[in-house]
Amino acid sequence: MNGAHALLATLRTNGVTTCFANPGTSEMHFVAGLDDVPEMRAILCLFEGVATGAADGFARVTGTPAATLLHLGPGLANGWANLHNARRARVPLINIVGDHATYHAQYDAPLQSDIAPVAAALKGWQRRTLSPNDIARDTADAVGASYGPPGQISTLILPADVSWSELDAAPSTWPLATRAPTPGPDEAELRRAVIALRSKRSAIFLGSSALDAGQLALAQRVATATGSSVITETFPSIIDRGAGVASPERLIYLSEFAIAQLRDVEAVVLIGSIEPVGFFAYPDVASRLLPEGCEVIPLAPPGTNTGDALATLVDELGAEPLSVLVGDRPTAPTGALTTQSFAAAIGATLPEGVIVADESNTSGVHLFGATQFSPPHRWMTLTGGAIGFGLPVALGAAVGSGRRILALESDGSMLYTPQALWTMAREGLDVTVVALSNRSYAILNLERQRVGAVSEGATSQRMLELDDPAMNLCAIATGLGVESVRVTTADELVAALKRSYATPGPMFIEVMLPKGLS
Repeated sequence: MNGAHALLATLRTNGVTTCFANPGTSEMHFVAGLDDVPEMRAILCLFEGVATGAADGFARVTGTPAATLLHLGPGLANGWANLHNARRARVPLINIVGDHATYHAQYDAPLQSDIAPVAAALKGWQRRTLSPNDIARDTADAVGASYGPPGQISTLILPADVSWSELDAAPSTWPLATRAPTPGPDEAELRRAVIALRSKRSAIFLGSSALDAGQLALAQRVATATGSSVITETFPSIIDRGAGVASPERLIYLSEFAIAQLRDVEAVVLIGSIEPVGFFAYPDVASRLLPEGCEVIPLAPPGTNTGDALATLVDELGAEPLSVLVGDRPTAPTGALTTQSFAAAIGATLPEGVIVADESNTSGVHLFGATQFSPPHRWMTLTGGAIGFGLPVALGAAVGSGRRILALESDGSMLYTPQALWTMAREGLDVTVVALSNRSYAILNLERQRVGAVSEGATSQRMLELDDPAMNLCAIATGLGVESVRVTTADELVAALKRSYATPGPMFIEVMLPKGLS
């Protein structure tokens, strides 16, 4: 038995049975070992950023880690942007990064690089295994570390000779991961929170693990009992939504508007979140969004038992049960395609249980309102801001959940990771991709004005446009094996969505919006 077999056996023993892979020469013994571990579902991705994003999506919907298999330092670098998003989502994830054989590193071969600092920038756990006899224990440690709390990225660096070398002796049992317990809320912060909620204009700011339907209901009960507001992170990892689910405010993305949203708050109770700050710095706009003098109470930081914190607040404050706001979903729109009719089409047709991967960016500004009373569903967003997340996360969520996934993409960000479409087709995954084509980096047109870079000359404007040459997103999807259709009216979009939801496998819908529309 070699090191690769020991790694796979330990992953299997610890319940890690999905691996999103883009392997190379150094990982071939791992690949060969897959033939002996039928429990491991190995999924080939054509780009490392797809593999890492898929592992993120898998973890968001399951709460458990998948593995990635990446080729050397450049492979890790190619996957880094979506690992950044996964880090910000605080999900468990295990990177297995192949490396040159230990004795080969001294020769500085073309693919030689220093992997450890690249992995360290993810601020998780990492280790280089130097003996096949150590690999089982190291693998179990990587699994345990990935759970945190909160969830984090574990990176196991595996030299090729460690992978192919034989163990001195196979253990009778493979080691189990040790997971750190999830701490409860701090008693002193609990007392502060109760006092503030009773005496000040307060906001309960939710994120991370506090966004399932049950905890949203608890937060709403506390808010109703105390006259407080409930606000979620702008970009939550995954949140329950839809009819019958409490629907809190969402922190506005634009700093100026977020500052206005929070201007009357005298105390903020953080549950599963950290203090909100501006996404970027802007001239003459504060980076901190909370008003001066606002009391910040970190009752249950990320990695804390947020459910216990909310349940305790309900008990302490005597918060009564309440009814969730009832309303109607939009009617199916007709006529021209706009951002409003696009959102209405999504809200009107969304089936129960769908999981949404949202990278619609500026074109999706109306989506949360339009889907508030759609059947219950879950929603994933771009936690770290590194675009190219939507298709890979949808891929991983489909593998992890077995449900229909709706991926909402903008044309610019889709082209970072279109290779995910091929894997969706290969695996026969139930993913509906809606690609919003406005032939522009619309968000950058907005940001250019907000930072004061007001020049609108031909050269700078050309850097923000995507129509020279015009792109055919349907042709890209078709070329990667996914059935595709282009729609130019709201009626056509509604029909395409309904057909996709009723048809097994992936489908790609290109939505033609007016150029630059946001």
